[in-house]
Amino acid sequence: MSTDIWVGSWRPHRPRGPIAALYSSPGPKYGLPTNVGYQQHDPSRYRAPAYSFGTRRFQGLENCSPGPGYLIPTNMTMRGKDGSPAYSIYGRPKDVSSFRTPGPGQYFPEKAGRWAYPSAPNYSLASRTKLFQNDQTPGPAAYGLPPMLGPGVIGKASAPNYSIFGRSMIGSFCEDLSKTPGPCNYRVVDTGVYKNRPPHYSILARNMLPGDNTVKPGPGAYSPEKQCQHRGISFGIRHSPYVAPLMVEVLD
Repeated sequence: MSTDIWVGSWRPHRPRGPIAALYSSPGPKYGLPTNVGYQQHDPSRYRAPAYSFGTRRFQGLENCSPGPGYLIPTNMTMRGKDGSPAYSIYGRPKDVSSFRTPGPGQYFPEKAGRWAYPSAPNYSLASRTKLFQNDQTPGPAAYGLPPMLGPGVIGKASAPNYSIFGRSMIGSFCEDLSKTPGPCNYRVVDTGVYKNRPPHYSILARNMLPGDNTVKPGPGAYSPEKQCQHRGISFGIRHSPYVAPLMVEVLD
């Protein structure tokens, strides 16, 4: 008889997959909500209304009813109060003090400011309070966040960037090696020398005419009725002394 405890060629080895027998299960005991009763009912199931009998309040025990012996007023009937008028005498009440309403001149709407009119937000700077005097928290400028613009952004594609620098006067294509004079160093010839000269105007002081201090006769100093009548004026032929005389009669 063989002394080997293993049967056949089987030997202990690592299982190729999970075996249910190696794990312990809780069995049929699950922590599911109940479907019976009102408390801790399963929310996914329909729950019928539930009613219970409560105990008597302590206040009900302290209140003792007077029983059937009530003091019913004399004017009370089976259909309500009696309709006969009733009067009583009371003292005169005090006059109600008049309400002093402010007039239009008591309001100052211009002093309302931002409470009545729309205004921009206002901010002010104050010193640090006593609670934060020893606070060593760094300010916003103490953080070195990467920029969101330019080629230095991490994880983002950057568009081509261009910059404008000043023109260098040494070694550039525009460097003037012969030091030639510029356009302003030349004397411009007046165009009136080789073209038609345009009119020129100048502004001078006003010239005063020589004054005449002689006495001039007025309109009343003339007497046209005393003037003798001259010979009438007629239109004739103007002759020049250098023209031959006009021959009226023609000789045969």
